[in-house]
Amino acid sequence: MPKKLDAYLFREFAQATFATLVVLMIVSLGGVFADVLGDVARGRVPAGMMLAQLGLQILNYLPLILPLGLMLGLLLAVGRLYRDSEMPVLTAIGVGPRRLLRPVLMLALPVVGVIALCSLWLGPWARDHSQKMIDTGNRSLLVAGLEPGRFIELPGGGGVVYVGSMSNDGTALTRVFVYRQNDERLDVTTARTGKLNVDGEQRFLTLGQGFEVEGPLGAGRDYRLMRYASNDLRLPDAKGKSDENDPERLPTRALLGDPRPEATAQLHFRLGPPLLALAFALLAVPLGRSSPRQTRYGRVMLGFLAYMVGMNLMWMGTDWLAKGKIPLAAGLWWLLLPLLAFATWAYLRDGRMRKARLPRLVARTPR
Repeated sequence: MPKKLDAYLFREFAQATFATLVVLMIVSLGGVFADVLGDVARGRVPAGMMLAQLGLQILNYLPLILPLGLMLGLLLAVGRLYRDSEMPVLTAIGVGPRRLLRPVLMLALPVVGVIALCSLWLGPWARDHSQKMIDTGNRSLLVAGLEPGRFIELPGGGGVVYVGSMSNDGTALTRVFVYRQNDERLDVTTARTGKLNVDGEQRFLTLGQGFEVEGPLGAGRDYRLMRYASNDLRLPDAKGKSDENDPERLPTRALLGDPRPEATAQLHFRLGPPLLALAFALLAVPLGRSSPRQTRYGRVMLGFLAYMVGMNLMWMGTDWLAKGKIPLAAGLWWLLLPLLAFATWAYLRDGRMRKARLPRLVARTPR
């Protein structure tokens, strides 16, 4: 009987959590895709890396999405048990809410492990790998989307370019044609050779041995023809190259011995999501308690509010640590430990079953 009950409850919890995570992932994927697509349209991220950047960005957001999905899934599952009167029946046979701890932990502990893996290892690796890909791709027009023999619009709407041939690394070009339009003027440039030069965030296409024609878009004869030996064309700025010693890019092991406040703040920020997820999972059981006629979504909104408050405090605490507003020894423990203690207390208090009261027998004396 206990094993069958645990299997049933675990299945109910897992199904609700999986469905919630699917919805949250779809919503989050839309937001991440819009951000990546915006960077590609502005020319800050090479177009050929869009899908790779999308996958790497999702890894960064998983430690923030999974705790919410776990909490909302458990809230919905526990609320259904109360709404369908399954929980009162279990309580009547001596199986109280505290008995839910085993199936809750059967689901929560693996999810917390995945969150810890993403927060401590996969997330930093994804951020570092993403920046390295962008730095490498911004130095290659091949990665930026140019193909020999085709007219291609420059990233950011900077014009149209055609190249006859290109080197294997995408930095050297031959037989170049560039059309640009600025306000009411047009500019047509041709060159025998071309080369990509990068200076910080600024990128230039250095053309050699060619002609440039500039004139009005409409009627008029205000044209100018120039012949040049070398001409630099400004391309959309690349996404800024971040510091390799940035704590957000460093692996967690490197943060342990780093004395900088920013490194300590980043370390605690990575430790926060798995501990918060465990606290939210324990809070889901008492928050999910409801009467059969009570609406189920009121508790869900309360749980979502608790998640937002916890995550915002974690972000604020990380910023305070990095700026030295709170002692480094305090870290984020002032948030994580009280929240875990409160979640444990709320769970144990909710799971305490009252003892049944026996009717008192009053002895009557015969008249």
